[in-house]
Amino acid sequence: MPGPDRLQADAELLFDAVRQAGSLAMTLLRQRVRRWSKADGTPVTEADMKVDALLSGMLRARRPGYGWLSEESQDDLTRTARDHCWVVDPIDGTRSFALGGAHWCVAAALVHNGRPVLAAVYQPVTEEFYSAIAGDGAQLNGTRLSAGDSATLKDARVIGNKSSVAPLIADGIAADTSAELPLLLRLAHVAADRADAAVSIGMRNDWDLAAGDLLVHEAGGLVSDLAGQRYVFNRTQTWQHGMIAAGRRRHALIHGKLEKA
Repeated sequence: MPGPDRLQADAELLFDAVRQAGSLAMTLLRQRVRRWSKADGTPVTEADMKVDALLSGMLRARRPGYGWLSEESQDDLTRTARDHCWVVDPIDGTRSFALGGAHWCVAAALVHNGRPVLAAVYQPVTEEFYSAIAGDGAQLNGTRLSAGDSATLKDARVIGNKSSVAPLIADGIAADTSAELPLLLRLAHVAADRADAAVSIGMRNDWDLAAGDLLVHEAGGLVSDLAGQRYVFNRTQTWQHGMIAAGRRRHALIHGKLEKA
């Protein structure tokens, strides 16, 4: 873990950069920005690229010794040799952004030796700024967060797409499959006790997880892959095997049910 003075300085830098990036994204939201599809079919816009450039210019310039992993930047594997690495999603929820919606955010985390130690997730349309510092809790607009938890899944608010939550629904657990939230906002909602759990299957990218991972952990919850293992970030492989996020007791219950499915 970095020393407290260094961590605080990095936090001030990160939070300022994400706020500025969110302001830029809001300006671009009101304009007709060009959009296209990547090779894998996922959407991208000029705003994604410009926000990425702003974050890169602020974070990399001030911390040249840190690694960099972003959805919209060419991956440089020299990052894996660095103790610190910024993990960035310039706009998570590009589809919503491109349609002028509200279900998108700007997010970034600082990873130290494989685990996030700083996180910022900013939803500019609602002016909600989620932040976390390892060992110092998670906050939403300055108010401390605490993830909900229970020893039962009865009446639990679980969010995820149909394939992710199908085993839970089959077991009689109600789940919201209509949520348009991207992964980072789902994790933020678990941290803020707006949802009791979030589940996703398949490969999930580090930039969709790192900041939300710390938010949930610092709010007292737990995030893991489908095998129940905590994520390790800044590896050569930039994806993880699924996601389970919930309060600690509910996490164990959901993991057990998905393991049997």
